[in-house]
Amino acid sequence: MAKFSVSRRIAVAIFVYTVCFSVSLVYALPYDDITKTVDKYELPNLPYGYGELEPYIDEATLRVHHLGHHAGYASKLNAALTKWRTEADVDPVASKSILEILQHLDQIPATHKGPIRNFGGGYVNHNIYWSVMSSNPRNLTRLPEGELLQLLNAHFGNYTRFKSTFTTQANALFGSGYVWLNVKLDSAGNEELVMSTSVNQDSPISDGLYPILVIDVWEHAYYLKHQNKRANHVESWWKVVDWNRVQGLRSWWKKALDDGKREEFENLRKREF
Repeated sequence: MAKFSVSRRIAVAIFVYTVCFSVSLVYALPYDDITKTVDKYELPNLPYGYGELEPYIDEATLRVHHLGHHAGYASKLNAALTKWRTEADVDPVASKSILEILQHLDQIPATHKGPIRNFGGGYVNHNIYWSVMSSNPRNLTRLPEGELLQLLNAHFGNYTRFKSTFTTQANALFGSGYVWLNVKLDSAGNEELVMSTSVNQDSPISDGLYPILVIDVWEHAYYLKHQNKRANHVESWWKVVDWNRVQGLRSWWKKALDDGKREEFENLRKREF
């Protein structure tokens, strides 16, 4: 009986540790880093292993995309921030988080705006991209549910029409860039869903939008597996979209509004573009 009791306590302890560790993984997503005010931004860990998005996104592509391209943006962003902050002792924007900096691109001096826009955008865009995907080993057709589905239906007619339009945008985007699904606040502060595209490393955050879904259609996101067949990449990507994480990111933006940032976000909403 004593041995069973000890074994049971050990088993319970392992279970509790596993659950807590799993919860920490669920909530420690790459986009959490963009609100940090730090001297140096780190390359975030992926919320899955390099081989866990197979066969839809191959391991070789994921490795070079994360450890090569994203790491490069992080490094160059840090260098650009250091240079700007060294020369801007009284510039209040320079000391903010990269999220807030991208929200104030118009306040960055011309000599620093280009590098911050490119490398800051590259860093943030990838943080969001990684966060809305997960493994799909059973090849399930995963669909949005609940309030998010209602919003998609309200703004695009139905999910099928939304997916078709998003896919068309992703295949048609010229050159390198992204296709986004964003939350936008209307004049009454209500949520609207807005689809947008961006070229190079521009971010919808700079346009007062709050992105909740994104596909990367730079060739480095798919070329090792699909070569020049972007449409195959787009079709495969839908299989790793995790709608629970999309909803989680939507909730994260809502929390940002409720945690002392509402005035900031309201000012962004009132901009004219």
